[in-house]
Amino acid sequence: MAGTSWKFAWAACLIQTEVLTMSLKIEVVRLNPPTIVLVGRLDTHTAPELDKTLDGVLANPGIARLVFDLSKLEYLSSAGIRCFIRARKGIEPNGGKVAIVNAQPAVRKVLDIVKAIPPGGIFSSVAELDAYLDDIQRNVREGE
Repeated sequence: MAGTSWKFAWAACLIQTEVLTMSLKIEVVRLNPPTIVLVGRLDTHTAPELDKTLDGVLANPGIARLVFDLSKLEYLSSAGIRCFIRARKGIEPNGGKVAIVNAQPAVRKVLDIVKAIPPGGIFSSVAELDAYLDDIQRNVREGE
């Protein structure tokens, strides 16, 4: 029986490790534009959590921009990519744009390969995004 108890402890440890690795923290930190910060893993198990957040954010028809801060997103699966595509489909028909900032190298590689976000929609930092938006607005004011 002594050998059996360590097997149960080992199995419990494995289950706990699996639960910890499947977590996602979602925080909407700014309202104009809405910025959604993702921490952890965005995969089949956690994508429904982001979908619920997107339901609330996309319910506002006046949104022109939506920013995802991926500085602490460690993993992205196809289920997570579908969330980004859903956000684009909710915003772009009305002239809005989705932007991604601070993507970790592995996540950025996935986004580049699948082209979930169009060129010019992924930025290395919020400052780079803000500079891009400033340029667009200046060009409009100057009639370009």
